[in-house]
Amino acid sequence: MTMSQVFWEFIGTWSKVVELGDTFFVILRKQPLILLHWYHHASVLVYTWFSIDANDPAHRWYMAMNTGIHSLMYNYYALRAMGINVPRKFALCLTTAQILQMLMGFYVNLYSVFAKQIGWDCPRRNSNIVFALLMYGSYLVLFVNFFYNSYLTPKKQNKIKSN
Repeated sequence: MTMSQVFWEFIGTWSKVVELGDTFFVILRKQPLILLHWYHHASVLVYTWFSIDANDPAHRWYMAMNTGIHSLMYNYYALRAMGINVPRKFALCLTTAQILQMLMGFYVNLYSVFAKQIGWDCPRRNSNIVFALLMYGSYLVLFVNFFYNSYLTPKKQNKIKSN
């Protein structure tokens, strides 16, 4: 592994610790902490620590995808925190991008399984592939569920009963 790779693996892994900070802010602001949020942050942190010594080439793809999505997402959160009204379509696009990220992560791992099955040289550890398949598969289910509940299901309206 080159020094550049070591540096970016280090930064990527520790960025997951920093991302736990937004979980802390959710709790401080007494907002609901949904399964998708805490499970995603906790499991991706464990995965990055698990795979840091593997020199897994797919890990760099995951980090690049995640950095791109998170840069948009945290800017969205910052604008909302400043009281700026961001169109709902932007949130919908962000969630769609996250679903595409999970599909891509899942595909990369299926491709790795295929490559190993037909005998191609694939430097990835089987344990990393299995962990990542389970991780991306579960994220995909959770993000699709979030999308469905957030954007496709009508909002429940409180009915006021008159006496």
